[in-house]
Amino acid sequence: MLATVSDSFAGGKAVECYEPYRTAPVYDTVYENVQVNPASQYVEAIPPIYGTRKRSVLMRPEQVTYEVVPAVVQTRYRTVKIAGGGYSWEWRWINGRKVLCKVKNKARYQQVAETVVVQPEYQRRIVIPAVYSYEIEQVIIQPGGSRVVNMPATYQTVARQVLVSEGTTGWKRVKIRRHCG
Repeated sequence: MLATVSDSFAGGKAVECYEPYRTAPVYDTVYENVQVNPASQYVEAIPPIYGTRKRSVLMRPEQVTYEVVPAVVQTRYRTVKIAGGGYSWEWRWINGRKVLCKVKNKARYQQVAETVVVQPEYQRRIVIPAVYSYEIEQVIIQPGGSRVVNMPATYQTVARQVLVSEGTTGWKRVKIRRHCG
């Protein structure tokens, strides 16, 4: 019944429906450089710079001496044949009988030691380096003075809001079930 009243009240069934809308204004942040301090000058005193310098002083000159290095010897062994082998006769007891047998003997060898000079004795030159001492003296590295220092102006970035768009108003189409199609 309510549906029939609203249809007759509006003059028929609604085909399209609209409602008013308004968009918010749009702002943006703008950054600007602003001078905080102007440029300036001042005079700076520069003190002299002192340092030390080492100066070498000869305490003892270079010396040369000689040293005798003894010979290096080594014991080496070699095998020497001391008996050539061959045959000999000897008495043996075989099955209770005393028998003279001819026996073949092996050659006999023996180790013989020999002392060999590997490196002969020689003189070695020894150089003892010179001995130096150092004296320290104070020297001026850079003289004092003054200079003018220029201080540039200083700037700071400041942010501020600006209006980009004031916003808009208008009508937008809406769909309401069973009322607007």
